[in-house]
Amino acid sequence: MNSVLVVIVLLALTVVAYQLGLARSRKLERASVKSLVSGAADRLHSRPSYHGWLAVLRAAVPALFVYIAWSIFGDQIIGSLVLAQIPADQLPSDPLQQKVLLQKLNNLATGFGIVGDALPFEQEAAAYMAKVSAQGNAVAFAVMAASAALGLFWSWKNTGYQTRARNEVERAIQIGLIICSAVAIFTTVGIVLSMLGEAIEFFKVVNPADFFFGTVWNPAFATSGAGSTDGFGMLPLLAGTLLISAIAMAVAIPIGLMSAIFMAEYASAATRAWAKPVIEILAGIPTIVYGFFALVTVGPFLVDLGNVLGIDIRATSALTAGLVMGIMIIPFISSLSDDIITQVPRAMRDGSLALGATKSETTVKVVLPAALPGIVGAILLAVSRAIGETMIVVLAAGNSPVLTANPFEAVSTVTVSIVNQLTGDQDFSSAQSLVAFALGLTLFVMTLVLNVVALVVVRRYREQYE
Repeated sequence: MNSVLVVIVLLALTVVAYQLGLARSRKLERASVKSLVSGAADRLHSRPSYHGWLAVLRAAVPALFVYIAWSIFGDQIIGSLVLAQIPADQLPSDPLQQKVLLQKLNNLATGFGIVGDALPFEQEAAAYMAKVSAQGNAVAFAVMAASAALGLFWSWKNTGYQTRARNEVERAIQIGLIICSAVAIFTTVGIVLSMLGEAIEFFKVVNPADFFFGTVWNPAFATSGAGSTDGFGMLPLLAGTLLISAIAMAVAIPIGLMSAIFMAEYASAATRAWAKPVIEILAGIPTIVYGFFALVTVGPFLVDLGNVLGIDIRATSALTAGLVMGIMIIPFISSLSDDIITQVPRAMRDGSLALGATKSETTVKVVLPAALPGIVGAILLAVSRAIGETMIVVLAAGNSPVLTANPFEAVSTVTVSIVNQLTGDQDFSSAQSLVAFALGLTLFVMTLVLNVVALVVVRRYREQYE
């Protein structure tokens, strides 16, 4: 079924249903006005617009459910019917081969992606698939139309003075919001479970103590045999991640916070009007561009600076990646902190100034403490962004998984190692691939800890200033 056609039909159905519900309710409303003039007590419970949206819900939602059901189960039904028509001697017994055959038949039926000649039974099966697909789409479309018509008829017949259209529409909105929240929650749970399952398989091969406390990362030469799992120590990756993140935060927090304070407390309206958008442009630059900037400009500059100072600085190092990552994170801290500072009540500033405090004293001792929970949240959000960054580190950090605290040397991070372990021709069930899920689960736990810390700080200071 053509998705564009379905969208157009649903939109047209929405307009028609809304207008019918609106017309029906307005007719009742006019009758209600006449009855009030004559002394009767009939009054419309909800406004006409709510009756229009209730008609939309009763007509378009069932049709949408029919379309979703056909989109989910239609291919399975058609596939089972087609497989039932294929001669038994030509039908593969392996389910995976049956899926491959169905894909080939679908390509033949649609004329897309055809490679080579098709066997006679495949041509017949493809023609049957095209026929069944057309019939199934027609039936699904007819069911959608029938359900929509029944919904419109039901809405028209059951629209009365006491129809609680507003309550039903608001209940539907509430259910929709709950579904959206549930999708986000279940998506998070699904991500965690998918990583957890593969990580458990990895820890069946590699001792968790060797993984979390090992100082050597070299999985390319490690094997999955018992007693030969050296090379899966993640401490070098964790150290590199924290080192680059610390450098990035040392750059982003002072600059971002100071720029937010300037724009919120000291800048004029004209200056703020152009300064804030210019700073926020940094957030829209792709990270790969930052990586090229670090590799081509910042790295050679640091090498030349090191030669002048007599310090050995590599072009691809933790310092290079951290500086550029800090520049990238500045707008996150600046924009969020600016919005939070401007939300501090004006009465707090006026009270401080009335007591004789200067502008700077008011900013430091009144405004910033009041905005501290939000600022901490913005900083922790930026830290999470730094921990999860990949492209800048790939190009600028050197991809050298060594345990070092020297920012002038090349390092690697957890995210880069995940990319490395999942690329290339490797057995997905091997320890070399499964280690990526263990690393991903570790990153998730690190982010969770940051969120918990932010929640504790926000709750503590919110009680003080509310």
